[in-house]
Amino acid sequence: MMPLRIAILGSTGSIGRQTLDVASRFPERIEVVALAAHSSSALLLDQARRFRVTRLALGDPASAAAASLESGLPIGAGSEALVELASAGDVDIVLNALVGAAGLRASIATLRTGTTLALANKESLVAGGDIIRTLGMDRVVPVDSEHSAIFQCLLGEPLEAVARLWLTASGGPFRGMTADALGSVTVEQALAHPRWTMGPKITIDSATLMNKGLEVIEAHHLFDLPYDRIEVVVHPQSCIHSMVEYADGSVKAHLGATDMRVPIQYAFSHPERWDAPAPPVDFRTLGTLEFEEPDTRTFRSLALAYEAGRAGGTLPAVLNAANEVAVAAFLGGRVSLPVIAETVERVLETHDRTPADTLEAVENADAWARRAAERLLP
Repeated sequence: MMPLRIAILGSTGSIGRQTLDVASRFPERIEVVALAAHSSSALLLDQARRFRVTRLALGDPASAAAASLESGLPIGAGSEALVELASAGDVDIVLNALVGAAGLRASIATLRTGTTLALANKESLVAGGDIIRTLGMDRVVPVDSEHSAIFQCLLGEPLEAVARLWLTASGGPFRGMTADALGSVTVEQALAHPRWTMGPKITIDSATLMNKGLEVIEAHHLFDLPYDRIEVVVHPQSCIHSMVEYADGSVKAHLGATDMRVPIQYAFSHPERWDAPAPPVDFRTLGTLEFEEPDTRTFRSLALAYEAGRAGGTLPAVLNAANEVAVAAFLGGRVSLPVIAETVERVLETHDRTPADTLEAVENADAWARRAAERLLP
């Protein structure tokens, strides 16, 4: 049996590094043929040497030029180079772990080529879900732990029998905190996630619950269900990764180790299951499982995501772009944590929604939202 030929976009980030760890455990089943990142050239070149990969790209042209000069390898430069890697016809699966809206073009290119898309880039569906759905959702395999869990709970079940999807949220590092207290939290505190090890942007999104809001919009597109049948429940232990409730009252829950390598691996192996990349949960020592309703008054971002998703059109793209800008401002020490949601809400209020059925429409909305958010920030 020939190994799966995979391309990893965002190979130097948290998901990308864990994907390479999975690949290293199954060299007879996975062959890494292409790697791409934004600007982390030293790590990209190290990965290329370890996995003997020569097809490389960096989104930042200056980093690509320097890396090519250092290594003697031809390294693609800019966003078009990322798209070229995604659309290579000899790749079986493209894992898109690019951060931010830049991943949408790569996702579109992958699906237009007829290649399976292992999706870890939230913005592809949040901003461009209407486009992605027209290209073939049957070739999109979710990598996020929550969506992978739902994907697995739905196997063998008719969609019309689904009553609700339950997305679980850890609650982040500030669960139970008041809105006033959130105003004084530090960047370091916000980056100290209690359960998951992730990149800085997604970790801040977890702290504000925007990450869960983006996942709600993703779930709407992935599983073709209306927003009133997609619920969020806070589950601090993060042992249950998500649940599907059926019409007869039965609930299927996906439980397992808190380790992103598990859903990453399943994106490559399904419908087979390979040996576990992480120690299994010992239910004898697990203790209690807690569930809470999310506090959408304090963590306003989740409510804003529902509102934008229900309204549709370009509003989800605007939500995402404004959030990216506001999160960067918080990470840079320019604003407090609550200002993120305040900025997103003000940008949404001033946007004239249009259909999001073309890449141009999505990118125009994205660019407008970034400018609008920057004008509101110090």
